[in-house]
Amino acid sequence: MKAAQPSSFWKGARRWLPGVVISIVALFLVFRLASWQDLSTAFESLRLLNVVIAVALTLISLGTRALAWRITLRGKASLRQAFFIINEGYLLNNLFPLRAGEFGRAVFMGQASGMGPFHVLSTIVIERIFDLAMAATLLLITLPLALGMAWARPVAIVTLILVVVGLVLMYLAARYNQWVQDFVSRLGARWPLVQKQVIPRIGSLLNGLSVITDPLRFLAAFSMIAISWVIWVVIYYVMLIPIVPQAQFWWAAFADGVLALGIAIPSAPAALGVFEAALVGALSLLDVNVSAATAYAISMHFLQFVVTGLLGLWGLVLEGHSLSAVFSQAKSRE
Repeated sequence: MKAAQPSSFWKGARRWLPGVVISIVALFLVFRLASWQDLSTAFESLRLLNVVIAVALTLISLGTRALAWRITLRGKASLRQAFFIINEGYLLNNLFPLRAGEFGRAVFMGQASGMGPFHVLSTIVIERIFDLAMAATLLLITLPLALGMAWARPVAIVTLILVVVGLVLMYLAARYNQWVQDFVSRLGARWPLVQKQVIPRIGSLLNGLSVITDPLRFLAAFSMIAISWVIWVVIYYVMLIPIVPQAQFWWAAFADGVLALGIAIPSAPAALGVFEAALVGALSLLDVNVSAATAYAISMHFLQFVVTGLLGLWGLVLEGHSLSAVFSQAKSRE
């Protein structure tokens, strides 16, 4: 029994260790290039008013995202539940690797709404597709304004194409729900893993995608996500101007787009290191001093970590959710 523990540990470590290594390398490179004296000067330039405005806008943005999720859930959860469970998910992402917060959100909302975690997981996938579409759009809009950055245009175009293809495939899967279930069932007869893990859950997953076939709900949810992104661009600009007074508004949009694609890379919990490297890289391309960009990245990361972390803790207490429920559900998938 004891002899199996190291094997089990390394089996799990193979999944999260590469991300930790990437985060460590990213942090090393960022701080290797930054000057500690310049970092201190940049931090001192931050103003309390800007931070207060950024926090207030963060709350509004989280509210619009909660409204979008409630729409994709077809009103099966209250706005309060959606708001706090989103932040509980962010808290889990900040504490655990492998984007644990996404599955945690599905478990908590599955319990709260009675829809089940795999039905809810489909709505989270839709949300992530919307996010990728917005990130790619921001890059395509801002790249013409940023000289010498033609390398990112193909990335943005490919991302948008993949997003559109993904939405079309999800629409077809939701539209022809029964055909897909029958096909997967026939496929599962050949592979025990599919029969055990996929077939019992495919119905819930496909039902969660059904919002895509409802044009009004689809547009309403996408509009709320788009508003959330616009607010976040304003937040990034509000926090940027005290540190980089010459910054233009589109710089924040460009940085936000690069960051969204950057943190998709495997990393340690909270995207530590990768978050900072993505923002520093984006701003460095705009000729912002590396130390100033590093101070800005740390400030933005700390702001997000604290606000969503406190709201996540509050949500866990208020909604009576337990982290052990997430781990037990994860265990049942293995």
